[in-house]
Amino acid sequence: MKQEDEELLLRDLCSRLPYGVKVLGKNMYISSIDAIHKLDLCTLVHLTEVDKTLWIEDVKPYLRPMSSMTEEEKKELKANTCPEGTGYFDEKYLICPMSHYGEQISYDFMSVILEWLNSHHLDYRGLIPKGLALPAPPDMYRIN
Repeated sequence: MKQEDEELLLRDLCSRLPYGVKVLGKNMYISSIDAIHKLDLCTLVHLTEVDKTLWIEDVKPYLRPMSSMTEEEKKELKANTCPEGTGYFDEKYLICPMSHYGEQISYDFMSVILEWLNSHHLDYRGLIPKGLALPAPPDMYRIN
């Protein structure tokens, strides 16, 4: 695994820790991640259910492709982020005319969107096409 891919996967997995991202099997979750920086990046990932530790290059999270975002989810995301505004979401973009927010978009607003995407296990970083993640089966992450 190239170091840039390892670092991308590490950043992604760390941001998903609070949301119970599943790996390797439907009932295994990442419980913690240890990053050890020496000459190159060495990362250990600890898994629940099996008391197992793996090198990061052996871990592939199950993520939902962005194309799997439902219309209901798009409405929920809009309601949580810009209920009065003209912005809307599709599988690739937040479509938001700059006039909607004036000349500024707050970092808080951006973080709400990223946290929502993480909590819904959506692959907004493109890890699936890079071979760093697996597409989640349709019922793996139930939307309630």
